[in-house]
Amino acid sequence: MIYLDNSATTKVHPEVLNTFVTVNEKFWANPASIHTFGHQTNELLQSAREQIADILKTSSEKVYFTSGGTESNNLAIFGLAQKYKHRGKHVLISEIEHPSIIEAANKLSGQGFKVEWIPVDTEGIIRLESLETLVQADTILVSVMHVNNETGAIQPIEELSKIVREQSRALIHMDAVQSFGKIPVDFNLFDVDAITISSHKIHGLNGSGLLALKKFIEIEPILFGGGQESGIRSGTTSVPLAVSTAKAMRLALEDLDGKIAKLQSLSDNLMDFLQTFPLVKIISPSKKAPHIISFSVQKIKGEVLINALQQQNVIVSTSSACSSKQTKTSHVLKAMHISDDYIKGVLRISLSPINTQQEIDQFKIVFKQVMNVIKGD
Repeated sequence: MIYLDNSATTKVHPEVLNTFVTVNEKFWANPASIHTFGHQTNELLQSAREQIADILKTSSEKVYFTSGGTESNNLAIFGLAQKYKHRGKHVLISEIEHPSIIEAANKLSGQGFKVEWIPVDTEGIIRLESLETLVQADTILVSVMHVNNETGAIQPIEELSKIVREQSRALIHMDAVQSFGKIPVDFNLFDVDAITISSHKIHGLNGSGLLALKKFIEIEPILFGGGQESGIRSGTTSVPLAVSTAKAMRLALEDLDGKIAKLQSLSDNLMDFLQTFPLVKIISPSKKAPHIISFSVQKIKGEVLINALQQQNVIVSTSSACSSKQTKTSHVLKAMHISDDYIKGVLRISLSPINTQQEIDQFKIVFKQVMNVIKGD
C-alpha cells in the first residue's frame, strides 16, 4: 500500500509507540494521587510538559494536554473569548478554518459575541487589507490556522500579527496542527498567544494533543471537575499519551531541515507530473507547506478518483478527512471561488518524511493509468 493521506493521520512512529507502552507498564498511577507512585508518575508528566514548553518557547505551566486538535481549538476559542470578554466581544476567524474552529465560533455568536470572517483570495490566503478593515478596538480574539489542512496554504502570520497588535489588544490563536513538524513553529518565531498541536499528525497517537499559551496569557476552562491541568482541563491526564506526544514532537524536529528538503523534493516532483495533464488543475498555492498538494480533475468527482486509485493500493483523500464523508462542498474551496468544473473533483495528496521517491514513482504510474481510463484511451 502507498499511503499518501498523512494530513488525515500518520502512522505511529515505533519509538513513540514504545514510549506509550513503557509508560503504561511502569507509570500507570494517577498523577494526582498523593502517594509516592502517584508523585513519580506526576514527575514524568511534568517532564513531558517541560520538554514541550522548551520546544515551543513558553513556560511549562502554559502547556495544557488535551484529547487532540479539536478539543484544543475549542478550548482556545471559548476559553480565550470568555477570559477576555471584558475587553470586548468582537472575534475574527478566517473563512478557511478547521470545523473545530468554525463551529466553536458559530456557537460564540449565539452567546453574545460578534463573530466576523476574514476572507481569502483565490489561492486561499487571507486578505490582509480586509483584516485591517475588520480589526476593531474591541476585537479580543483572532484565529487563523498556520497551514490550511485542505490546500497547504501558508498564512501570513507575521503580517497578521503586526496588524492585530497595532490596531487592538486582541489575542491571536494559531492552529498549527498541519504545520508543526513540517515547518518551524514556536512562540519566538510567531507573535501569537496560543498554539494548537495534535499528536497523530506527527506520527504520534490518536486522542492526544495540546494547547500552549504564551507566557502570562490566561484562559478560562471549558471542562469542569477535578481541576487537573492547573484547573484548565479537568479529567485525569493520560500520562502515557502526554509523554508520547512529547516524544513525537522531539522526533518530528530531528533533522527538520532535512525532512523539509525531502518533502519539498517529493512535492515538486508530483507537481511537475500533475501539471502535464490538461484536465488537472492545481489548487494549492505557490506559497504552501511542503507536504500537501491539492489538485482537481475537471468534471470528475473526487470520490471516483479515490476509489480508482484505491483499487491499485494507492491511498489519497478528498479535500479533508473531516469532510470527506459529507456530501457538501468544502467551505475552503467555496471561499477560494473554485469553479464548478473543478470543485467536485479535488484530491489531496499529503506526504510524510517516511514516504519514498519509489512510492511517488508508483503513484505516477497508477495515476496515469486511471487518467487514461477516464479519457477512454
